[in-house]
Amino acid sequence: MTSFAASKNAAQRPLAIWHRNLRVWRKLMWPSILGNFGEPLLYLLAFGYGFGRLVGDIGELPYMVFLASGIVCSNALTTASFESMYSAFTRMTQQQTWGSMLDAPLTVDDIVIGEICWSATKALMSGSAILVVAMLLGLVGGWQAVLALPMILLLGLCFGACAMVVTALSPSYDFFLYYFTLVMTPMVLLSGVFFPLDQLPSLVAQAAYLLPLAHGVEIVRPLMTGGWPSTVLPHMLVIIAYGGAGFWLSLYLLRRRLAS
Repeated sequence: MTSFAASKNAAQRPLAIWHRNLRVWRKLMWPSILGNFGEPLLYLLAFGYGFGRLVGDIGELPYMVFLASGIVCSNALTTASFESMYSAFTRMTQQQTWGSMLDAPLTVDDIVIGEICWSATKALMSGSAILVVAMLLGLVGGWQAVLALPMILLLGLCFGACAMVVTALSPSYDFFLYYFTLVMTPMVLLSGVFFPLDQLPSLVAQAAYLLPLAHGVEIVRPLMTGGWPSTVLPHMLVIIAYGGAGFWLSLYLLRRRLAS
């Protein structure tokens, strides 16, 4: 009974951090929700109609339909990464929120887990908003699109964990620009979000599959277009591997940083 109570308490501590971030977010809830709907709508209308007129169909899919599924995945990358970098770094350094948490009966492990889970939650919120926008525009092919939501959450956990590594290493906000420029932007451009990977040189396309975003697109796009992914487990294993590595590395780095 004692060990069960201890394990239950250990599970509740990261949840308390997640709930604290939720309460803070609720103060800015409506502007945030408006942004979640407005930004994807802008992307879909500007890129979809603009490029769509030039590109036409991609395979059997209108370009707008092709783009919508890609934006759902890329948005999980940007939302979770932003939350794990800028927002988490602010709580760690400027606001000293993490220091106060460590003075309470909380550990670095609790903070990392709670922050990554919150980043994934933000990615799920934003992804759900894009999915609603896509449905309203008639860009969703069937009920299978609902099954993309667990995948968005998994992508949020993966990218939130990877971005937390950058936060653990960052001396200032400017440091995040390296990650945006050298990692996130190439990943978005080369992972099948805006155009199919088979249009790229074979070596570049193969390199894209070394990155987690391309595997998320491979699962989400069929679900949003009324079909089923041909394979799921290999793609999920890549995403889980990246997320697990990001979690353990960020945990190690933040233990060392916050202990100094």
